[in-house]
Amino acid sequence: MAGRTVRLVLLVGAAALTSGSQGDREPVYRDCVLRCEERNCSGVALKHFRSRQPIYMSLAGWTCQDDCKYECMWVTVGLYLQEGHKVPQFHGKWPFFRFLCFQEPASAVASFLNGLASLVMLCRYRTSVPASSPMYPTCVAFAWLSGR
Repeated sequence: MAGRTVRLVLLVGAAALTSGSQGDREPVYRDCVLRCEERNCSGVALKHFRSRQPIYMSLAGWTCQDDCKYECMWVTVGLYLQEGHKVPQFHGKWPFFRFLCFQEPASAVASFLNGLASLVMLCRYRTSVPASSPMYPTCVAFAWLSGR
């Protein structure tokens, strides 16, 4: 029982320490996101946002809230630079400019190539290892799950 209590206290303590990145905690950023979402992400304004959003952005899953966070991130970065401070992280990542629907295009290309390499290796595995091998289903399932 005492072990459970200690684990629970450690878990709650760890959760308290993970309060987000410096940019996320910035009041300017939080206020900007709140105002932007109130102004743009409900009712007629949301319909207007969706009508002017490029199709590739909606297909990639960018929402109005995501757009507000992106725009407010750059407002906050501008203020940091204007005051001579270092650029903070937001949501655990450094700010990157969006190219089409990718905020980190190099990372997206690398992830795509990694997935492609995994698929090629899975196909090679399935053609060279007999399905009756004891670990065959486990390896195929692992490859399938790790590629997601």
